[in-house]
Amino acid sequence: MQIGAHVRDAEDPLAAAAEVGAEVIQLFLSDPQGWKKPPPHPRAAELAASDVAVVVHAPYTANVASTNNRIRIPSRKIVQQHLAGAAEVGAFGLVVHGGHVTKDDDPAVGIDNWRKFVERQAGEHGFDMPVLIENTAGGDNAMARRFDALGRLWDAVGEFGVGFCLDTCHAFAGGEELAGIVERVRGITGRIDLIHLNNSRDAFDSARDRHANIDDGTIPPDELAAVVAAAGAPVVVETPAEGQARDIAFLREHT
Repeated sequence: MQIGAHVRDAEDPLAAAAEVGAEVIQLFLSDPQGWKKPPPHPRAAELAASDVAVVVHAPYTANVASTNNRIRIPSRKIVQQHLAGAAEVGAFGLVVHGGHVTKDDDPAVGIDNWRKFVERQAGEHGFDMPVLIENTAGGDNAMARRFDALGRLWDAVGEFGVGFCLDTCHAFAGGEELAGIVERVRGITGRIDLIHLNNSRDAFDSARDRHANIDDGTIPPDELAAVVAAAGAPVVVETPAEGQARDIAFLREHT
């Protein structure tokens, strides 16, 4: 399996990959808190030709599930724009958070909004690459926090070829035990395309999304290594930068 990291050097991500020994890198193509169309990446051709695998993360602002037109419609647009940008850098997928609806909304509407998006995209011209829906840590009306909700989401969108990204910190903080989690996820989605391997700074079921290095959180490191070994999927650590090389080395030694 390929093991790597989310790199924060947007100008030269391959150099950042080399510094930590990453075989796969994740990057943003634009401000993760913004709504702007991603500009052409200055090293797109180099990234596409590299032996280092690339995955792109969509901005955190995207919420395809939202019942608010002013959020949902721009979210669809920004995901489509990032799919095109990710194709230019040779990425194998685009990670998109599952999103949520408000406490006054019916979660079924959020699931239907996801289905409408992927069904329309598949019917028009397909996807440039798989959208990898990521589980999230908080929110009672989140589409992909609790796995019962994830099951309802997958019943709606799974037929359209979407993929899944499993984040260990999000699962733990979201109230899902890591023991046996790979089997449970595959029982729902049939696939795991990417692992975000992160420890958690907070307690189980805290609903708090705060990542920690493998040896510096509330999840025992051997539990994290077991998830990686069972999944056999590419792994990206989204941990504090100063410990990423150590995290990657640990996973190579223990999986």
